Order: sequence, then C-alpha cells, then structure tokens
Amino acid sequence: MRAHLVRTAALIAAGLALGLPASAKEGNATAAEATAMVKKGVAFIKSSGKEKGYAEISNKAGQFNDRDLYLVVYGLDGTVHAHGANEKMIGKNLIDLKDVDGKAFVKERVELAQSKGTFWQDYKFTNPVTKKIEPKSMYCEKLNDAVVCGGIYK
Repeated sequence: MRAHLVRTAALIAAGLALGLPASAKEGNATAAEATAMVKKGVAFIKSSGKEKGYAEISNKAGQFNDRDLYLVVYGLDGTVHAHGANEKMIGKNLIDLKDVDGKAFVKERVELAQSKGTFWQDYKFTNPVTKKIEPKSMYCEKLNDAVVCGGIYK
C-alpha cells in the first residue's frame, strides 16, 4: 500500500513539473497569457479557417477559454464573430456599446485595429468569474477584416 502511495505521489509530482492543465490554474490570467492566447487564436484561425476558428473560440470548454481569459473576435464593423464567454453576443453589432464610464470601447477597438493593428486597450467589463464589473486590459491583433482580442482583469 505504501509503495502504491509513493508511486502515486511521484506521478502527481511529475505531472506538476510538466505543467498544470489550464483548469487547474488559479488566479487571474496575466498579460503574457493573454498575448499568447491571442497569438494562438490568430494562428488557429489562419490554419483552420474562420468557421472552425470562430467555433472553437466560442466553445467555453475549448482551448481558448482559461479562467477569466477568453477570446473575442469582432469584425471591423463592430459585429461579434466569436465570443468565448457569451455566445449570445455572436452576430450582434456592438459598435455603440459603452462601458459603465461611457467609453465606446468596441468603436475604439475597431479604430485601433485599423490604425495600429496590434494594441492594448483599457475599459471596464463584467468578469465572467466574479460576475462583477472590473477594470480590464484587452490585447488585440487585427486579422484581415477582423480583430482578435483576449483580456485580463486587473
């Protein structure tokens, strides 16, 4: 019995050394994790196509959803193509959406995508984990006629 426990503990330790699965991580996502996820999402869309890419990004149990970090894809007109936290937003044009401070963040996001291509944006949004409105920084990359974004709550 003791030998079995020692082997089990060794296997768990080896698994931890190799890295925890996303679901076992604790705390909020970091800026580095958001940047990496957006880059991974852009690469996935490029290799798999929009239809498959947007479906995977919108899958809450998929590879683009980790704790409070998820991806969102907007068309350059403000229409949501994919949303990792709220599939009800898909297909809606949110160009006029404002945060609690009155910031038209979707309009600003589209404008930044067109002028800069890659950027960070600050606004306030509901955290899907805490269900509270919190300050958020969103990392975004323009991809053809869309912008792919993933953000962190502060």
